[in-house]
Amino acid sequence: MTAPSLQELTRVFGRIGLLSFGGPAAQIALMHRELVETRAWLSEDGFLRALSLCMLLPGPEAMQLATYAGWRLRGTLGGLIAGLLFVIPGALVILALALGYALYGQVPLVQAAFEGIKAAVIIIVLQALLKVSGKALTTRSAWALAGAAFVALFVFGLPFPLIIAAAALYGALTQNAASTDTAIPPSAPPRTLVTCLIWGSLWALPVLILWITNQTFLTQIALFFSKLAVVTFGGAYAVLAYMTQTVVQDFGWITTAQMIDALGLAETTPGPLILVTEFVALLAGFAQGGIGLALAAGAIALWVTFTPCFLWIFLAGPYLDKISQKPRLSAALSAITAAVVGVILSLAIWFAIHVLFADVGTPAWGAMPVPEVASMNFAALGLTILAAGLLLGVKRGMVETLAFMALAGLALSFL
Repeated sequence: MTAPSLQELTRVFGRIGLLSFGGPAAQIALMHRELVETRAWLSEDGFLRALSLCMLLPGPEAMQLATYAGWRLRGTLGGLIAGLLFVIPGALVILALALGYALYGQVPLVQAAFEGIKAAVIIIVLQALLKVSGKALTTRSAWALAGAAFVALFVFGLPFPLIIAAAALYGALTQNAASTDTAIPPSAPPRTLVTCLIWGSLWALPVLILWITNQTFLTQIALFFSKLAVVTFGGAYAVLAYMTQTVVQDFGWITTAQMIDALGLAETTPGPLILVTEFVALLAGFAQGGIGLALAAGAIALWVTFTPCFLWIFLAGPYLDKISQKPRLSAALSAITAAVVGVILSLAIWFAIHVLFADVGTPAWGAMPVPEVASMNFAALGLTILAAGLLLGVKRGMVETLAFMALAGLALSFL
C-alpha cells in the first residue's frame, strides 16, 4: 500500500464523487477499481475487510467505505476529504434537481440522460462483481455464504442485519480465519472517548439550537433524519418503506407521488442513495415556507444524515486491525466479506431489473422482484447492450462511456 499526498487524494476522491452513479454496488465497484486495481492504495484484503466493517455500521456503506479509505491513507483529514467529496457532488445535484422540481415539476431531460447512465452502471457493476468475487470467494464455504446471503436477501427479503449477524456467527464458530494483511501498518491508538465527544457534539449541537429557538418544523426534520441515521443498516433501501410512511402519512410533508419521484431522481445522481433525505427535506421545506426554508431543511437533513457516518468510522476504524489479529473475530469478518458478495449481487440484480422493466412485482411468499416480461423497456435494453459494447468490447474508459451513454439517453428521448 502506498500513501498518496493530500492533493492526489483530493483529486482521486473528487473523481470518485463525480462518477459514483448507480447505488452502493456501483460505487463499491468504482472504488475498488480506483483504489485497489489502478493505484494500489489499498490491498485486496484490506479493501474487503473495510467493506465488511462498513456493512456492519448504520448509514450508507459506500460513503463510509470512502471515509475509511481516506482515513486509512491520510488520517482524520483524509477521511474528511474522502467522505465529503463522495457526498458533495451528489448533494449539489440533488439541490438543483429538487428546487427545479419544486418550481417547475419533473425534469424530463435530466431523467433521459440518466437512463443512459443507468444502463452503463449495470455493466460497470457486473465487471467489478466478477473481479471481487474471484478474490473474495476462494473456498467452498465462502461460496456457500455468498449464495445463502443472496437468496436470503433477494428471494426472501430477510433483514440485512440478520444476514450479516448470521454470517459473522458462522465464521466465528468455524474459526476459518482470514490471513492478516501485513502490508497495512498498525493504526494509531484509538482515542475513543475524545472521538465520541467531538463528533457526538457536532451531530447534536444544531439539533439542540433548533429546539431551543423553537424552530418546530426544522427540529422535526433534524430529529427524524437523526433517527434514520441510526437505524439505516444495510443502506437506504432497508429503510425506504419506513421513511415513506413517516414523511407521507405521519408528517404529511410530501405526497406519495413526490416520494417516488424523489427516489427516482436520487437513484440517478452521483453519491449515496440516502441523499434522498435531502430531496425530501427540500420539498418539505419548500411546501412549508418557500426556498429559504427549503434550503435550511435540506442543510439540516444533510448534516444529521452524514455527520454520524464520520462518527461511526472514526470510532470503529482504529479497531479493524485489532479485529483482524484475533482468530475468531477475523473469521467472523471473513465470513461477512463472503456474505457481502451475495448482498452486492442482490443489489445489482435488483437495480438491473428495475432499469430494464417498467412493471416489477413481488410474490406473496417472498420479496424477490418479479418483472412483467411484457413491460420490457427495449430502449433501456438497447442502451445496456451499447454500454456492454463500449466497456467490454472496445474497452473504452469509464468517464468516456458514461458521457457517451448520457448523450445516447438524451438522443433516444427525442426519437
